[in-house]
Amino acid sequence: MKKDPPRPPRPPYLRIVAEIRRRIADGELSPGDPVPSTRQIAREWGVALATATKALTTLRLQGVVLAKPRVGTVVAPAAADSTSVMSTTSAPPVTSAASGLTERAEHGEHGELTRDRVVRAAVEIADAEGLAALSMRGVAARLGVATMSPYRHVTGKDDLVLLMADAVYGEESYPGGLPAHWRPRIELGARTQWALYRRHPWLAHITSLTRPVPLPNLMVHAEWILSALDGHGLAPRTVLDLHVLIYSYVQGIAVNLEREAQAQSATGLSEEEWLNSQGPALDAVAASGDHPTFARITAAAGREGGYDLRLDELFEFGLGPLLDGLTVVIEG
Repeated sequence: MKKDPPRPPRPPYLRIVAEIRRRIADGELSPGDPVPSTRQIAREWGVALATATKALTTLRLQGVVLAKPRVGTVVAPAAADSTSVMSTTSAPPVTSAASGLTERAEHGEHGELTRDRVVRAAVEIADAEGLAALSMRGVAARLGVATMSPYRHVTGKDDLVLLMADAVYGEESYPGGLPAHWRPRIELGARTQWALYRRHPWLAHITSLTRPVPLPNLMVHAEWILSALDGHGLAPRTVLDLHVLIYSYVQGIAVNLEREAQAQSATGLSEEEWLNSQGPALDAVAASGDHPTFARITAAAGREGGYDLRLDELFEFGLGPLLDGLTVVIEG
């Protein structure tokens, strides 16, 4: 009797999809719970980041998970129902039987592929998973298109990242009428940029002080700050130095938003949990007697409830003294 040929093994990304769906169906993951990130999937299953991204994209297209900015990918509210009625092997097709591109592979889930859609998909990945998780292959998988399709609209990842940065810098603008005084204008500019970094933590890592990139929408923010510093009799070099100082203050705090997200993803520990794990080491430093000021101040802070570093509060706290210092330069 002739035996049926053996079934080909399922692709790795579908095995990952099936396992995550099983965890949801069995109650190991509940709606709102974070699912493994691309980096965690890559480590746990021993696959490439692109494969991990494709698995998460498949789950998203099936309605099982959803991406939340600054949180990551979480179980969707209706995931428990969908896991019981959908096949664990279902996935968006990317090729036809003859290996030619299908219409879906060319145009994705929502119509014709455009540069704007490529950029928006990349921003969603970076917001949810961090810039390190971004790849051209991952963008294609998220859009449900052939791997090379995004290259028709961007030349590569470096080009894509700049387009992403320009797009998100364009999410905020300024009022037509300028405030009468320079200080509220700079406050508004600094807080606007902080809001953008807060919304897109990866953004603070794109541009360098020593190698600035003249992105059109970034220049809108530069123009706002420069116009506030102009007209006070300052030398052009001083105006530019002050502008760089303000920008670096906001960016310098904001880079820690992405770093904390990366650290939490890598260690599985929240900021508070990590600090608690460092308690014995910090106690030993304080007890050594080698750093008496550190020991005295941290002990006093502990008696007052401890010190919690909150970046939003630190940004606002530091902005005041920074502007006070600018007052000496501008009005002194």
